[in-house]
Amino acid sequence: MTNTDTLPAPGGRLIEGDIRPVRIAVLTVSDTRDEDSDTSGAILAARIEAAGHEVAGKTLVPDDVEAIRTQVRSWIEGGGVDAIITTGGTGLTGRDVTPEALEPLFDKRIEGFSVVFHQVSYQSIGLSTLQSRATAGVIGGVFVFCLPGSNGAVRDGWDKVIRWQLDSRHKPCNLVEIMPRLLER
Repeated sequence: MTNTDTLPAPGGRLIEGDIRPVRIAVLTVSDTRDEDSDTSGAILAARIEAAGHEVAGKTLVPDDVEAIRTQVRSWIEGGGVDAIITTGGTGLTGRDVTPEALEPLFDKRIEGFSVVFHQVSYQSIGLSTLQSRATAGVIGGVFVFCLPGSNGAVRDGWDKVIRWQLDSRHKPCNLVEIMPRLLER
């Protein structure tokens, strides 16, 4: 697939033409994975590039509120990212703290993301989707999507939701077209 292919987009349509590349950082949140065993981060990075976007950063931090916030703030303050996708830390155990780390930083929450993610996830894993606290918002003019850490959840989240909203050709609307206006006051 090239970035000029037209594919059926869920809930919309894709217009022919070149995609406007988005700079996306990938953050894996895990106490148990390292660079070699970070399969969900690798899946995201590969899919981001295959869709015609730029992987503007990729790293791994432990399940720690301050470590997560520090990395996300660093990318946002550096100005080189349009979106951040995290994988991991959205479950219900005591160490799952990604929503606690990032939701307080949201300037705006993207309420529909969680709803749509759970609809898509339900098709794959049924009622087990209720164990996820996937969330998304805007921090300092940057979109932040927090996905579960499983490979299946990453595939569903990217392939069926995020990919289409970060594709400038997706109609009737997409998140790319509002990027220049995110910091309006």
